[in-house]
Amino acid sequence: MKHYDPVASFGPEVAARYDDHLRGDEEAAAEFLAALAQGRRALEFAIGTGRIALPLAARGVHVDGIELSPHMVERLRAKPGGDRINVTVGDMSVATTGQHYGLVYLVYNTIFNLITAEDQIRCFENAARHLAADGCFVVETALPHAWIAPGASDYVHAEHVGTDVVVLDVARYDPVTQLLEENHIRLTADGIALAPIVCRLITPGEMDLMARIAGMRLVNRFANWQRSVFDAQSSAHVSVYALDATR
Repeated sequence: MKHYDPVASFGPEVAARYDDHLRGDEEAAAEFLAALAQGRRALEFAIGTGRIALPLAARGVHVDGIELSPHMVERLRAKPGGDRINVTVGDMSVATTGQHYGLVYLVYNTIFNLITAEDQIRCFENAARHLAADGCFVVETALPHAWIAPGASDYVHAEHVGTDVVVLDVARYDPVTQLLEENHIRLTADGIALAPIVCRLITPGEMDLMARIAGMRLVNRFANWQRSVFDAQSSAHVSVYALDATR
């Protein structure tokens, strides 16, 4: 997508609306992550507005964050308890807090926001650098076919149809680059607003290889935060990686 700017994709307008339609899995995710943290410090890559970090912190886990968008951090800071979370503003593939954690996690497809294989590998390497020796790295994403049906290359979805606003999701997928170029188009009587985003879709197997390059190994994979079995019918996965002690 020509002139695409990842920072602009999460600018002030997007940040202001980001929490309008929560996924509803916040408590389940926090329960899952708190069980892995076991009271140790946690680091969230792409912490955003604190959708997961705040309920996790409410369970007694000390949470730090890394976030590319200062506008998302402003929204986090405005929430109760948000001012107690330390956030480093920067690219999650390279930025560091200088600390080690029992848990590093990255949720809601955000690994896809890194749009080259090199940056995605660097993200896994950065997670490994922040892990304590017995820590774990958790990644949650949908599977690529949740967006694009096999053999398809584009789509238009009506995300919302109302009397005063219509929102369309328009996307094109290139299987060679694995890039999904997407734009959420908001139509109102006041005009048209565009919210572009580019994602590089990768499979669980590709993530496992990236983890191996970063010195980690897969220890568990579930279909969701409720720990359902991951199988051929799954549309998403929650994968847990640990440092490979044999390397």
